[in-house]
Amino acid sequence: MARITGSWLSGPSSALPTPEGGSTHPGAAFGFPADGPGSVAGFGRRTLGLLVDWLIAMGLAAYLPAGDGSGWATVTFLVWFAVGVLAVTFFSFTPGQLVAGIRVARIEGDMRVGFVRALVRQIFLSFVVPAVITDGDNRGMHDRATGTVLIRVR
Repeated sequence: MARITGSWLSGPSSALPTPEGGSTHPGAAFGFPADGPGSVAGFGRRTLGLLVDWLIAMGLAAYLPAGDGSGWATVTFLVWFAVGVLAVTFFSFTPGQLVAGIRVARIEGDMRVGFVRALVRQIFLSFVVPAVITDGDNRGMHDRATGTVLIRVR
């Protein structure tokens, strides 16, 4: 009985298997280092990147026509969405991610993310909740759905 209750009383991470080699840092299952360049980005860097991207989108949207002014938030969102998809497709990072020192990488190896993955990732990201729900590897639901991860570049 103690073994059954111990798994759910101890929290969800206690029921997860320990990766081979006993290493439990984020990204260990995919071969990423524990710290430094190439390691999985933490919540702070991801949040900083998103904040900078949103501020850039607000600045760019201020120069675009938004009708009577009530559509400003929609224009800001559309600019943020477009910049996110295009930047990740061509460069593997957004301007905010560049400032935060992170980039989007595919789990399979050192390949470009591509348009379809960048688009699906941005669609999920626009709902906010998938980005907040993370697994043990600091990957949000949007990253899990697209086979990507945010890694540090410096």
